[in-house]
Amino acid sequence: MIVPSLRTEQSPGPFSNRESNVLAQVAMSVFSNPSGLRRLGESNFTTTVNSGLPLTGQLGSGNRGALTSSSLEMSNVELAPEFTNMLITQRGFQANSRIIMASDELLQDLVNINR
Repeated sequence: MIVPSLRTEQSPGPFSNRESNVLAQVAMSVFSNPSGLRRLGESNFTTTVNSGLPLTGQLGSGNRGALTSSSLEMSNVELAPEFTNMLITQRGFQANSRIIMASDELLQDLVNINR
């Protein structure tokens, strides 16, 4: 299992003398034990003694993956809890709608009684 942070890719920059030099690089890190990383949030992790130190280097070396531009990443959302939360929210909305309808009918009856 590889935990990418950033990758190393050279970004050449053209100069007025038509030479091209590397202006920047992006790095990618892997860990000796990715399962040892501690979760800080949904997709944020931090190193621990179990995970080891990050081994940062060039893209494609030492089990480092690739970064592809203009591509679609698969979702990292857990579908079951999200559907459950959606259903809970929907039920709450329906219950609130019924309460509003009932109170509206009560107020309408009160107005009719006063007439």
